Amino acid sequence: MAVPAQAAAVQVRPLVELRESGGFAGVNDRVVVYTNGCVRLSKRTGPVVRKCVTVKEWRGLRAKLTHLRLGRNQAQPQGADHLKYTLAYKGRTVTRYTLTTSWAPVVSRMEKLLQRYWAPD
Repeated sequence: MAVPAQAAAVQVRPLVELRESGGFAGVNDRVVVYTNGCVRLSKRTGPVVRKCVTVKEWRGLRAKLTHLRLGRNQAQPQGADHLKYTLAYKGRTVTRYTLTTSWAPVVSRMEKLLQRYWAPD
């Protein structure tokens, strides 16, 4: 008896998600990396882009994630020109306005994926 295609399909889940928003420019970027090595990228303007990353990029991000410590939400600082970083990982979502030493490498890798792969066709 054949297994239905839906049952045989591997469920792909988000591994990690980064949202960057705010600042005077009105940034609203989102990078979702899935467990299969593909990404979903979006910006304030333009389409949502789906791509798969290279093995090197995938391994590099996974290595940085092993050192990630989400910590606690950071209170919003006074003023108007602040970027807000929100990371969702392992069932937790945390927002910061300054990057910690464990956040910076993960955010940097994910920003590079956005820069490399988000290009509307």
